[in-house]
Amino acid sequence: MSSRRDFLQKISLSAAVIPFLSAKSVAATKDDKPYDGPILRVAILGLGSYGTRVADAMQSCKKAKLVGAISGTPSKLTAWQSKYGIPEKNCYNYETYDAIKNNPDIDAVYIITPNALHKEAAMRVAKAGKHVISEKPMSINAKDAQEMVDACKKAGVKLLVGYRMHYEPKTLEVIRMRNAGEFGKVLFFQGLSGFIIGDPTQWRLNKALSGGGAMMDIGIYSVNGARYMIGEEPIWVTAQEVKTNPEKFKEGIDETITFQLGFPGGAVASCLSTYSLNNLDKFFLDGDKGFAEMQPSTGYGPIQGHTHKGELTQPHITHQTLQMDGMSELIFEGIQPVVPVDGEEAVKDLKIIDAIFEAIKTGKKVALKL
Repeated sequence: MSSRRDFLQKISLSAAVIPFLSAKSVAATKDDKPYDGPILRVAILGLGSYGTRVADAMQSCKKAKLVGAISGTPSKLTAWQSKYGIPEKNCYNYETYDAIKNNPDIDAVYIITPNALHKEAAMRVAKAGKHVISEKPMSINAKDAQEMVDACKKAGVKLLVGYRMHYEPKTLEVIRMRNAGEFGKVLFFQGLSGFIIGDPTQWRLNKALSGGGAMMDIGIYSVNGARYMIGEEPIWVTAQEVKTNPEKFKEGIDETITFQLGFPGGAVASCLSTYSLNNLDKFFLDGDKGFAEMQPSTGYGPIQGHTHKGELTQPHITHQTLQMDGMSELIFEGIQPVVPVDGEEAVKDLKIIDAIFEAIKTGKKVALKL
């Protein structure tokens, strides 16, 4: 897990409403006015490197608060209790966390575990009556992802996904410019997502846990980015795979994939996902009246970029802080982000990834219906 995270760091209820905590002075806003409103109280499931990153970022949230932890490692639970001031009664292991059903202090659980474990955890959290936040990809295929969506709807809880870029200011400015017609007719998108992965024994190179290789990790940024940058849903995909190290990247673990997406307005996306090349974190959007280029485009920040009108100067704010505050607004106030962060959004990405794998297997263009 640390390889991708380290790399990115360096280059850059629905029907049932769960009780919430009101705090008069959790944090000050930019104009120094204290926030007085609902606080989304979150337990993190999976206390690895990214779970720690989210926990650290939440210390700056105004509308979300870390209140619980779930882990299979007792020493991690003890450390988090001390570091983040989490009460022992809000700490669980993987066998006992169904008991959150009876814990009114927890509103939502953020699942940050290997991809293949997201579904089971989401089902259990939903059954316990708590909102579900899942890291991306939401599951290992679209079928499982849809079952997660259905289970959360049945339980009357929200299902949200850790699409932090959907809250990132420079990204939102490019989307605003596109919506305003400042690029003219969008014709082309390029997404380059990759890095050299390290430890060959890590779970990301274990198909049973990851569901795939680079595409299920870094490649999803270009899949999702093509959609929100162009502003349409693709209607077809073609793809090719290259594997130079079959010892490290075994059967079912993709090393490098190039893929192309076609959009109903005529735009084409050309993207690359790899575990074998560094310095790949770039988006380029081109229209007949202008362009936007971002590099780094999806790293932890600061994101950098420019358009035909000049440099993007929006301030850098920790992505996960913005994300968690935004998710609190969505759950309690119904405020939707410009680009969705719900389970249905994640199902679309996984339908595209499923089709990419099919295109590689068959060598044919695969039609998409999202």
